[in-house]
Amino acid sequence: MTDAPTIPAFPRIEATITPTTDGRATGVLVVNGVPMPFEEAAEDSIRSSILSSVRGTAEQMNRAVRLTTHDRYGTQTLAVNPNGVTEPLTDLDQSDAVPAAPVETVPVSPDVVATPVVDASAPTPTAAGPAAPADTEAEAPATRRAARQSFLTREEIEEPATQGVRGMLARIGIRVSPSEAERQERSWVRSVSQHWPGPRTIVVVNGKGGVGKTMTTIELSSVFARYGGAGVLAWDNNQTRGTLGWSTEQGAHDSSILDLLPQVDRLLGTGAQSADLAHYVHHQTRDRYDVLRSKPEVLATEQRFDAGTVDSIHAVASKFYRLVFIDSGNDETDSMWVRALERADQIVVPTIGEAKAAESAALLLEGLHDRGGHFAQLADKAVVVVSKHKHDLPDAELNKMASGFEGLARQVVTIPYDPALGADVLNYGALRPVTQRAWLAAGAAVAGGL
Repeated sequence: MTDAPTIPAFPRIEATITPTTDGRATGVLVVNGVPMPFEEAAEDSIRSSILSSVRGTAEQMNRAVRLTTHDRYGTQTLAVNPNGVTEPLTDLDQSDAVPAAPVETVPVSPDVVATPVVDASAPTPTAAGPAAPADTEAEAPATRRAARQSFLTREEIEEPATQGVRGMLARIGIRVSPSEAERQERSWVRSVSQHWPGPRTIVVVNGKGGVGKTMTTIELSSVFARYGGAGVLAWDNNQTRGTLGWSTEQGAHDSSILDLLPQVDRLLGTGAQSADLAHYVHHQTRDRYDVLRSKPEVLATEQRFDAGTVDSIHAVASKFYRLVFIDSGNDETDSMWVRALERADQIVVPTIGEAKAAESAALLLEGLHDRGGHFAQLADKAVVVVSKHKHDLPDAELNKMASGFEGLARQVVTIPYDPALGADVLNYGALRPVTQRAWLAAGAAVAGGL
């Protein structure tokens, strides 16, 4: 295998764009010390003219050339290819050469991703050498339709970058592809944006209190509702001081599960409409999901529920919502807790960066696996969310704790420390970008199991 080709620093090409007034600018392109001035014109026109000239140089040399630009956005280094593709070079070292873009036989726009057509009749090479010629008669298509290539092709036009330096270049008219990090984030968005056939139920569980169950329920509900649209319910299935309602917006009423229960039969009837639920759930105006509250002010003895209650509420929830997130209590022997798991399509096990909380999460997963059947399946495809609950908790310690769940769950996601996660009312939009990205990753992990 030969080394990847490089773009030599020669010729040395630099461009300076100086804004004047009213969106206009002047420009100078310097190639190997020889200046080429551009008269005042619209700034975008100057930029386009410079790129056109550099592209001509790349065509003459039949390879990509390096361009350094100086403008009101700072200094940028770009690779300009003969086919017009322009890519930012943001990780240059101090050497005289930088990696070149691979040369393709047929120039293809980087914004078009096409699935290659594979000829099934072609011989398959092996490690021992090329395969023997196939029997022509045996390989011949049976019909004319099988012999011809379909006129219908699938192409996906990739949107230009929107983040970082690449995003800045795209906004000023230099169309560049997104970075791998941005592509990954777009993949997460696609995962949480999809709609599954039939409702899905996700239960958030950990037998220990104070480990982030309510926070996880809220943030995951926010992610799926913000990106996937309406039809997401967060349900407080805790009859012992469940606080989901305290951490979310309250609607124009104070209804709870106690008010919904007497209406179950009517809501399951043919005449019921989704708007009828507005009397009993609390819509989150910023994050676009609904909350079904418990009544934490009332003792459990006054709102004693059982497995039948879970069945009734779940029947209503799955009729009107496509995704139901259930915030559970701490009693793993409670009939409501057990029935919620029986109704679950997937579980999410949150914990904080504390040994006792993590041990409780691990014991829960091991216990579910030992029970076998549906419970073991839930444990095998569970998602564990490890949150950094203190700003001074070392990241290495958090990552070490997360690695301890390998083999116990399908996927583990870590959440960085964010003061906004400790607010009285949680709002996804108030989180730092890095925290939002972490919750988006957690949502994509959950979507992977649905």
